[in-house]
Amino acid sequence: MKKRILGTGGPQVSALGLGCMGMSEFYGKGDEKESIAVIHRALDLGIDFLDTADMYGMGANEDLVGRAIKDRRDEVVLATKFGIKREGGTRTVENSPGYIRAACDASLRRLGVDHIDLYYMHRRNPDVPIEESVGAMAELVQQGKVRHLGLSEVSAETLRKAASVHPIAALQSEYSLFTRGIEAEILPAAREVGTALVAYSPISRGLLTGTLPRPEGLPEDDFRRHMPRMAGENAEHNARLVAEVQRIAQAAGVTAAQLSLAWLLAQGEDVVPIPGTKRLKYLEENAAAAAITLTAEQLDTLVVAVPADAVRGPRYPNMSEVER
Repeated sequence: MKKRILGTGGPQVSALGLGCMGMSEFYGKGDEKESIAVIHRALDLGIDFLDTADMYGMGANEDLVGRAIKDRRDEVVLATKFGIKREGGTRTVENSPGYIRAACDASLRRLGVDHIDLYYMHRRNPDVPIEESVGAMAELVQQGKVRHLGLSEVSAETLRKAASVHPIAALQSEYSLFTRGIEAEILPAAREVGTALVAYSPISRGLLTGTLPRPEGLPEDDFRRHMPRMAGENAEHNARLVAEVQRIAQAAGVTAAQLSLAWLLAQGEDVVPIPGTKRLKYLEENAAAAAITLTAEQLDTLVVAVPADAVRGPRYPNMSEVER
């Protein structure tokens, strides 16, 4: 597995990471035994960059990842996040220094580790100055509880302010053939301050595989049933774009998912996709994408087939918590 560096002075990680969220929630019922087998197989394949968060499964995902890596901690670059609180069926965003310190200690306990390699602010609460929050995160680095800092879904302006307080190794934002809004301002800002881009939902929550059923065919507890891009006229329009991706992938002798990941990897050595899966067969399919090098002609064909503004529908039903 090829390697990439997260930011200026950040850790070296596998070119593809593994998103662990779906093992515990959001994509239907999981299987703990298979999920742990997926994590172990990822490490065997050289995928050492594991991504979780304290809100996934209300802490259950960190517990799961912690058990999976218990005997293989030295093989892992471990990333987790704080900032989204879920209580009584509601979600709030909390970035106060006191909360950050408590959240970090709780994550360390659930993960069963003495340090977190990359600690992200999952979402930003604009009522708390970003400098104040990052200052508290920097104290965790000084204490040895955290090695490197990251942010998720923030604006270019917020990233610049944060980087003035402490180096930000990684910015985690949604980025894929179907989600390219960060290319205008956010990705250039990340490069300006020496921050890597960790791309989540790099296959657009399975949409770019071309095999995803219509929303009504998904499990009742699969949050994609409520995604605007997968409903009504949006779904019909976007399905035509997926068919184009499948056509190009077939001509290249790869799957649509592999083509989508290879396209992301070609966007720069500072881009690290973290496709999530809880199935061994999809893990191995995704891992193979790291060895695919697309030609300039193939890249051009993809951009023509799927222009940056071609996809219809917002990323989430409620976009109020992103890019603050």
